[in-house]
Amino acid sequence: MRRARKWLQEHGVEFEARHLVKNNLTKDEFAELYEISQVSLNKFFNSNGKVYKEMGLKDKIKDMSDEEKLELLASDGMLVKRPILTDRKEVVIIGFKEKEYKEIVK
Repeated sequence: MRRARKWLQEHGVEFEARHLVKNNLTKDEFAELYEISQVSLNKFFNSNGKVYKEMGLKDKIKDMSDEEKLELLASDGMLVKRPILTDRKEVVIIGFKEKEYKEIVK
């Protein structure tokens, strides 16, 4: 998250930061981002995180419905892969990917 914030600041990109662990997205907000992104909901999970591993989600997630995944994501910000960069219209980038950031900041 620090790298993303630094990169955005260095490139003069205005942004609104939201601490997802303290102020997580709602189920509806995740559903909106999911629809915009057109990627698997699994990509929104922090699969390297402690909570994800403690819950044994690696094996459970493949049998969960999208509805269950949305509820789970909204239940704990520690389950969410961060940062999420979005304009809430057509762009959703999950995790810091400098190449993708460069493409949208042209």
